[in-house]
Amino acid sequence: MQVVKERLFAHWSVEVQQRLPLTEVVEPVDFEEYVSSHAPGVEPGPLRQLMEFPQDDLELLQLAKECNTLEPPLPEEDDPLDPRVRDALTVYTDDWLVIQRKYQRYSTTYTPHNSERQRERQRGLIKQTFELDMAAAAERQDDQDDAKRQSVSIDETPRGSWASSIFDLKNSSPDALLLSVLERTAAEDMDRRNTEARLHGRHSDLLGLYPPPDEDEAVERCSVPEVPKEHCGQRIMVKCLSLKFEIEIEPIFGSLALYDVKEKKKISENFYFDLNSDQMKGLLKPHTPHTAISTLARSAIFSITYPSADIFLVIKLEKVLQQGDIGECCEPYMVMKESDSSKHKEKLEKLRLQAEQSCSRLGHFRMPFAWTAIHLLNIVSSVGGLDRSDPDSDSERKGHGTWNERKKKGFERMSVGDDMCNFATFRPATLTVTNFFKQEGDRLSDEDLYKFLADMRRPSSVLRRLRPVTAQLKIDISPAPDSPHYCLSPELLHVKPYPDLRVRPTKEVLEFPARYVYTPHTTYRNLLYVYPESLNFSSRQGSVRNIAVKVQFMAGEDPSQALPVIFGKSSCAEFMKEAYTPVIYHNKSPEFYEEMKMKIPANLTDNHHLLFTFYHISCQPKQNTPLETPVGYTWIPLMQHGRVRTGSFSLPVSVEKPPPSYSVLTPDVSLPGMKWVDNHKGVFNVKVTAVSSVHTQDPHLDKFFTLVYVLEEYSFPFRLKDVIITEANMEGELKASMAALKGALLDTCVRFLHQLLSKLIQLIVYPPVIAGQIVNLGRAAFEAMALLVNQIHKNLEGNQDQHGRNNLLASYIHYCFRLPTAEPTVPPSYEMPMQYATLSRATARPSSLHLSRSKSISNSNPDLASTPVSPDEEVQRIIGSKLLHEELALQWVVSTSTVREAALQQAWFFFQLMTKSMAHHLFLTSKLEVPRRQRFPDRFVDDIAALVCAISADIASRYHKDVELVERLNSSLAFFLNDLLSLMDRGFVFNLIRSYYKQIANKLHTAQNPSSLNALRMDFIRIVCSHEHYVILNLPCSTLSPPASPSPSTSSTTSQGSAFSSMVQDQGVATMFELSVPFRHQHFLSGLLLAELSLILDPDGEGVFFLHKKAISAVHSMLCSHDADPRYSDPQVRAHIAQLYLPLIPIVMEALNQLHDFSDSSPARVRHASAHADDTDPDGSNIISQSVAMAIAGSPLPIAKANPFAGRQSSSLSAECSRTLLVCFLWVLKNADAALLERWVSDLSVLQINRLLDLLHLCVSCFEYRGKKALERINSLTFKKSQDMKARLEEAILGTIGARQEMVRRCRERSPYGSQENVRWRKNVTHWRQNTERVDKTKTEVEQESVVDGNLSTEGSLIVLDTLEIIVKTVVASELKESVLGGVLRVLLHSMAGNQSALFLQHCFTTQRALVFKVSTVCISFCLKLFQVEGKTTCHNFARVKMQVTMSLSSLVGTSQNFNEEHLRRSLKTILTYAEEDLELRDTPFPEQVQDLVFNLHMILTDTVKMKEHQQDPEMLIDLMYRIAKGYQNSPDLRLTWLQNMAGKHSERGNHAEAAHCLVHSAALVAEYLNMLEDCRYLPIGCVTFQESAVSDDVLSPEEEGICAGKYFSESGLVGLLEQAAASFNMAAMYEAINEVYKILLPIHEANKDFKKLATVHGKLQDAFNKVYNQRMFGTYFRVGFYGCRFGDLDEQEFVYKEPSITKLAEISHRLEEFYSERFGDEVVEIIKDSNPVDKSKLDPNKAYLQITYVEPFFDTYELKERITYFDKNYNLRTFMYCTPFTLDGRAHGDLHEQYKRKTILTTSHAFPYIKTRINVINKEEIILVPIEVAIEDMQKKTQELAFATNQDPADSKMLQMVLQGCVGTTVNQGPLEVAQVFLSDIPDDPKLFRHHNKLRLCFKDFTKRCEDALRKNKALIGPDQKEYHRELERNYNKLKEALGPLINRKIPQLYRALTSSFRRVDY
Repeated sequence: MQVVKERLFAHWSVEVQQRLPLTEVVEPVDFEEYVSSHAPGVEPGPLRQLMEFPQDDLELLQLAKECNTLEPPLPEEDDPLDPRVRDALTVYTDDWLVIQRKYQRYSTTYTPHNSERQRERQRGLIKQTFELDMAAAAERQDDQDDAKRQSVSIDETPRGSWASSIFDLKNSSPDALLLSVLERTAAEDMDRRNTEARLHGRHSDLLGLYPPPDEDEAVERCSVPEVPKEHCGQRIMVKCLSLKFEIEIEPIFGSLALYDVKEKKKISENFYFDLNSDQMKGLLKPHTPHTAISTLARSAIFSITYPSADIFLVIKLEKVLQQGDIGECCEPYMVMKESDSSKHKEKLEKLRLQAEQSCSRLGHFRMPFAWTAIHLLNIVSSVGGLDRSDPDSDSERKGHGTWNERKKKGFERMSVGDDMCNFATFRPATLTVTNFFKQEGDRLSDEDLYKFLADMRRPSSVLRRLRPVTAQLKIDISPAPDSPHYCLSPELLHVKPYPDLRVRPTKEVLEFPARYVYTPHTTYRNLLYVYPESLNFSSRQGSVRNIAVKVQFMAGEDPSQALPVIFGKSSCAEFMKEAYTPVIYHNKSPEFYEEMKMKIPANLTDNHHLLFTFYHISCQPKQNTPLETPVGYTWIPLMQHGRVRTGSFSLPVSVEKPPPSYSVLTPDVSLPGMKWVDNHKGVFNVKVTAVSSVHTQDPHLDKFFTLVYVLEEYSFPFRLKDVIITEANMEGELKASMAALKGALLDTCVRFLHQLLSKLIQLIVYPPVIAGQIVNLGRAAFEAMALLVNQIHKNLEGNQDQHGRNNLLASYIHYCFRLPTAEPTVPPSYEMPMQYATLSRATARPSSLHLSRSKSISNSNPDLASTPVSPDEEVQRIIGSKLLHEELALQWVVSTSTVREAALQQAWFFFQLMTKSMAHHLFLTSKLEVPRRQRFPDRFVDDIAALVCAISADIASRYHKDVELVERLNSSLAFFLNDLLSLMDRGFVFNLIRSYYKQIANKLHTAQNPSSLNALRMDFIRIVCSHEHYVILNLPCSTLSPPASPSPSTSSTTSQGSAFSSMVQDQGVATMFELSVPFRHQHFLSGLLLAELSLILDPDGEGVFFLHKKAISAVHSMLCSHDADPRYSDPQVRAHIAQLYLPLIPIVMEALNQLHDFSDSSPARVRHASAHADDTDPDGSNIISQSVAMAIAGSPLPIAKANPFAGRQSSSLSAECSRTLLVCFLWVLKNADAALLERWVSDLSVLQINRLLDLLHLCVSCFEYRGKKALERINSLTFKKSQDMKARLEEAILGTIGARQEMVRRCRERSPYGSQENVRWRKNVTHWRQNTERVDKTKTEVEQESVVDGNLSTEGSLIVLDTLEIIVKTVVASELKESVLGGVLRVLLHSMAGNQSALFLQHCFTTQRALVFKVSTVCISFCLKLFQVEGKTTCHNFARVKMQVTMSLSSLVGTSQNFNEEHLRRSLKTILTYAEEDLELRDTPFPEQVQDLVFNLHMILTDTVKMKEHQQDPEMLIDLMYRIAKGYQNSPDLRLTWLQNMAGKHSERGNHAEAAHCLVHSAALVAEYLNMLEDCRYLPIGCVTFQESAVSDDVLSPEEEGICAGKYFSESGLVGLLEQAAASFNMAAMYEAINEVYKILLPIHEANKDFKKLATVHGKLQDAFNKVYNQRMFGTYFRVGFYGCRFGDLDEQEFVYKEPSITKLAEISHRLEEFYSERFGDEVVEIIKDSNPVDKSKLDPNKAYLQITYVEPFFDTYELKERITYFDKNYNLRTFMYCTPFTLDGRAHGDLHEQYKRKTILTTSHAFPYIKTRINVINKEEIILVPIEVAIEDMQKKTQELAFATNQDPADSKMLQMVLQGCVGTTVNQGPLEVAQVFLSDIPDDPKLFRHHNKLRLCFKDFTKRCEDALRKNKALIGPDQKEYHRELERNYNKLKEALGPLINRKIPQLYRALTSSFRRVDY
């Protein structure tokens, strides 16, 4: 595929050079040749470091191993050590050997760009000043100073004026004048001065201000492996404080151990403690003459690797053996109490005496006594419900026995998972254990214990029913401190820190983990544990009942050879020669629970054995009876066939002493003449386990190591089980043992990993000699190693980093591995001539390995091609002592099938092993000074080339099948090549990279899913480029020349090139700015990186989102490295580095149309959206079109696409990617050499320069400052998260989901041992975890973020300014300036329009002044042309400018809340001052016109100040805007602007009807103008058509220049306003009004034959008319009266407020009260609760009173005939009414005959809805109703309710019954009846009331008739169940009718006579 695009920048390429597509990799530069021919001395100064790697690039460190004990853990014996021990000690005591690249800390591999590092770099930033933030701060200040601002003294302000309305502009002070503005300076001087000022104090580290690169993309990230150390779980400390029994008669001894019930395993060794008093200890003094301090420990530290809910701390107590079984011995403790001592005095004395006798006679022997257990979960979690007391208080957490009721409930409530158990952090607890269970002689085994423990957890425990042994054991359990003092290791070594050896120690208790722990041994440990389990002497004759087993560790058969290696328990010697099991009284088949701990000697021989002697102990002192009688013997030989014997044994027991030489045989062998118990059957069960870092206890490993040691010591023949090992079968057996290693237990392999790998490596490096022949074990060892490594990986997935590298293996290579430097000793007797084995390179190498080396052999050094040697020498050289890296490379290349696959799976391991081997070899042979080409032999280099080629082919062919493998392989290969760049010929490594690229490229053509291959290639190049000397590798100081250019001139072109012709220079510069062949050849890695980016961003390519992100992130990461690298801080160095990225500029320019458009989404800047009249711009952005801007700016050329962002449908790059790409683009512009950029720009076409300007325009928008307020709101993660999710989704859909990431996530989730260490940069721990973290940032964080954001914005804008200066400087001299000037001005104006810092604006204005100065001639000529076109001959009058400026300012101050009037006023004053000071213009009319303009602007400003006073009072604000609009009646444009401002404010508050009216007003104004302009039949006849009187005052003079110049004063403007008005009416649900608007609009569309618009209008009308019948609710109205001089203008004013529908009186009262309370103070504002007339004389003059009353629209009777619909009754409202009840004596309510009512009718100045939501009351009329009239109104209301309920359709029976009940129900019939009795009983005295009397009588008549109708209707509606209820209603009605009858039938004769004579009719 030809991907090279037909670029706009075609002329950049030099025609003489051959073109090569970006998809192909150019041949790289011969790096070594170049470096050797360009010695560093050529470049003095800071550039010197860019020439070659430093001398000290590699360093070898020997790090002493940290020993955490005072004494090193070494065996005590001085004899020649067992080879196993010797080898183990070598591994455990050798220093760590670390070879590291000294400068690698500067690469991102080990020093990631994370947020912490970024914050570190951002410290000490200078805070930039932004008007935006100052305005926000001022706003906050305003809020605080509200009261101050509002309390303007009324005396100071004349009545009827506005607060602070008059400012004397002349008296205000201007800014200090810049004299340079008025001076004439040469352009060059001005430029120089400006540039110096701009560069002063700039921030050098641009990317330090930008968020760090995405960590998910940082494929090159690695962490330094952890130093291997012994495994340690979560540690708890247990302190035994005291043990007290009810009676103290004898010493009691305790032991602690942890048991896991679920795993049925003892998970710690025993810890023995002695809490006896000195008196009790004294009883045993004869038996323990010496007590070691290590046995006096009372506190222990237990380690728990696998915390579980099933772990118990088991406490066992023992006592001195005495006569009687356990039950008898426990009895006194159960029944006797110290408090009853007087009662049991004699008995106690007797018991004490017995105890003393037992101690003196049987003090050596123990017997089981009691036990208990503590469930650890209850301590560490709250589930058990233990009270958690304050750790500082004295109270203790107590548990009764092992549980209490609350614990029980806890367990019943829930089952507890292991995840709840965290033994590392819990609150320390002091427990007092009070209940112990007596031991039962026949239930002592561990199996029984597990049953007991499981039973303890049950609510109904069997144990609880047993009688306890009461005691008080007080223990402390707490998390162990990190480094406790006075601690002893399990071997009794003093753990650091141990300040004083005399202090009582704490013991570390060795853990026996419940499951495998995969951690290699790193220290010497050689312990043996012996567990006698049971003995069956039931068939043994004689007195054998009280049996004790004595255990001894024998070095030989003589009794004196018992070794003192048995660890003492408590209060005894440290080491003993013998140990006894506790005795169970009178039991011939005892069970044991004893643990005996021993040290294994370093030199274990076949004679070492364990000897068990069985004794019968005589408890009673009898004459002639010894204390102990031996009754049996047995033994276990500890070494057999080179293996230590461990496991479970069932041993026969001999009755007699064993015969001589017994120790080398096992007791199973039947020796003649020996007597055995029970016919030689196994009667003694014992378990032996070793915890050893010497003896593997695995048959496969043991066999391998034994054979190796046999070979090393040449001890043939050797018996190995049934095989005799001789020289003949040695090779076969050794190879077989290596092949069998894969059968070894993985846990053991891991524990002995370091020894195992070291041995395999030794066998490769020093092939053994057997019978005079060198045996090549390379292949077998490689195979074993590959399979072992693979097995470790597969089984320990959780222990890997993101590249799938196992931490254990990585740390082995990093710290432990070294090339064996001493060959294993060859036996001295061996003098045969050495022969070689049959494997020769020539036969074993595949033909593909015979590669041509011509490219890497230097022609200048012929010695490198060595002369052939004789075959013997060749073989000797190949097979003698081998180099590991060479052998590994060879074996890997020739490997096949499973071995090759295993090696591929874990390629990283072999790569790293080879790398370290190569580096170590260079150190050992001192070859680091040798030229790189001579460091390694050709055959090894060939093998490497073949290996890389083969692996690249694997990646290309298997990428879609084995995704996970290929990802690992790809990154491993990349890391390997990265490492090789520090070791080998770098040109050769470049060629390896090229071969990889070729393999991938070949596959790309046919790939089904090229995206994933591209992703792999990008990861690969990113890892390679993360080299710390990446810059040097790219030869930044080199001159560009193509590899074989036919033109001599171009090949010698230099970047300075002052001596060359301009054409050649331009070609050279052009080559530097594009991915030309010379560029990619010379800057090889940089070329690859940028080519990837270019290909991905190709709009025709398949650059999916995640690939965009990868490519951009890679470049971003590299640039971040350069910025953060202290080596490259010099600007000159930076400029050279920037040369490596120059092609990025055209790449980004080409991608312009794909970038996200930031110009629309500037959240910090509020843009008022008053929609255009056009339908084409639905967003209604009020921005001057780009073409207009260009014309204003003076570009005469028609630009095809002036707005680069308008033409594209949607960008293909996300906002995040675009922003990152732009910051990289700015980085290059910032750091590149300005002279170079100038020369490049000078060669660009107008189109290209304009594209560059478009890009700069976008940069300004992209990095615009958002403001502190915005930062407080934005959650910085939200955006990123959505983008990441998009990327992940794409990866999943495309099938390219990173197997690596997936694997990393999986392995993190199941980390071994629940460890959460080493989480420095894990993805799921940092990035994904953040999504759930708090969103709210602290004030400091927001502050810092705003500082950084401000600096980034400023620096970005300054870079844009620098570039603009370069462009201007370049084009000013050329003919293009008129074409480019518009673009430059556009960018400049755009940057000024945004939120910019004061610093930037300062420089921006100097640039703008310089620009105007330089191009003034162009401006003048352009202006003249413009005026000639318009028919004007003078440019002195700038009325249009005045109007535009005035309108802009009005619009700004009307909508923006963020401007500062003080600053604006000072600006106006400054302009005025400049106009007056300019001597050249003093005699022209110009200063006068400026003064007019400034005064006009100042008037607007003062209006706005008044508005700001009332910013929080919406009604007052609208009133003010209304007044301002009225004030502009002689300026239609401004009046229209303010009407639109009002419309905007109304829309914000949801007052759509009012907004619509503002727009109708605007339309009327425009119509009037159009009508005056021309009489057009279809246009409205001015404002008359609108019936709009408000416009009649406006002054419209169309002929005046500069008036009515806005876009709305046109037919399309009128249409737009009417459309908006209709839309607002629609939102207000005033559908009928829409029709009125469209009546004006339709004739216009008809005249224009715009049938599409007509269809739309009629469609909208149809929708509106359909909605008319919907349920609608319009406004609610309230009368608000203001009383009190504090209200200023508002005092004694009354308004009708229009509020949203369903607003309650309480709501508006609360709102207004709260608002005015904030303004005047809580104590000042008072609400008048009634609606009576207010007497101002009774009010407090210092208070502000509000009277708020609900009012309803009021209509006269004649009006109701016309106002039929709901809309009619809610539109065009001017009269409102409210009623106030009162009595003559002043009360509000009284009896019926006293109750008066006042009806108040208000008339407003305008009808609602209007352009305001409150309108002044202009007329007030009151009507007083006398009591009878009040009664008439009430009865009429009731009658209406009845009529409505009766005639409702559909009928509502419930409503009807409710109303009926209210009228005739028994409980309320006093209501109507009482009214009748009060007013109709008597004829009124006053003839004036006759009419009312009669009217009430008729009302009652009507009322009764309606009741009757209602009852009839109800009868028809009810069901059978309501009949009785209906009858009750009828009865009540009849009673009411009877009572009313006499009253309503009486007539007043006088009235009727008068009426009859007058009118001859009855008046109802």
